[in-house]
Amino acid sequence: MDYWVNIILLFFIYGFAGWCMEVILKYRQYGRFINRGFLTGPILPIYGGGAALITLVVGNLTSLESGVVMTFALSFVICGAVEYFTSLILEKIFHARWWDYSQKPMNLHGRIWIGNLILFGLAGVGIIHLLNPALYKVLGAFSLRTREAVTTFLLLVLAADSVISIFVLKLVKTGIDSSEADNTEEISREVRHLLTNKSYFHARFADAYPDVVYKTDRVKARLEKIKEEAERRRMEAEKHFEEQKKAIAASLEPVYLIRADLIGAQDELIAMLYDEQTATDEMRKQKAEVDRLKERLQAHPFVKIPIGRHREAGS
Repeated sequence: MDYWVNIILLFFIYGFAGWCMEVILKYRQYGRFINRGFLTGPILPIYGGGAALITLVVGNLTSLESGVVMTFALSFVICGAVEYFTSLILEKIFHARWWDYSQKPMNLHGRIWIGNLILFGLAGVGIIHLLNPALYKVLGAFSLRTREAVTTFLLLVLAADSVISIFVLKLVKTGIDSSEADNTEEISREVRHLLTNKSYFHARFADAYPDVVYKTDRVKARLEKIKEEAERRRMEAEKHFEEQKKAIAASLEPVYLIRADLIGAQDELIAMLYDEQTATDEMRKQKAEVDRLKERLQAHPFVKIPIGRHREAGS
């Protein structure tokens, strides 16, 4: 019993520490106090739950197994799993993405990312090897009955706070599902207006997650349609680009090469039609004029190739 009482108390201690850290970070970001979390009280269960799970898992390892490296690895995996599945479950239930790391490097579906996972690992090492031993000493200074009384009180407060928060979240879900907006920004404005016109608990929740992204089936369908349209336009643009590239390549072919081909073709035609034995004086005269003009063209300073079909000649 003593062991489980201490685990529950650690859950509340680290949940409160996580809340303090989030409040400080958001104060630096927005310049004002923001009561973070789904609960009204100063606790973030995701932090407390992660710390309690790490303590339970590592506590069942032998002293050899529970070294710093193993603690880091377990904290990395356990806390990452807690954050990932918390995000997934909340989104499935309430149709909202409460945090999004899509713009961060090495993220998984925007729910977790490598930076946080490393911090979780380091925090786990600090919790197991530094903080827990000190906290166990502090908790051991109180009798089991005192700790049980405190634990019972905190659990009752947490239960009451959870009931209120669930009602607020149901209102959020109702607002999301009933929204006629077709983008997340409009839905966010509607939900914020809906919450701020209610009680303090509702208004606090609207303020707790200023970056939340709300999603409905309508928005998902619209985003999917936009994605398909963007892909179609990309393919059309690539096809158009290829056509333009071919057209430009054809237009850049030097004129003197075309002229050489033309004269070469004329020579072949003349060779097929002209017969010295049967040619009339007029035909011989015209043939001589053609040969004279070809010689002049070959002697021109800007003509650098011999007259003839340059492609067949290997040019």
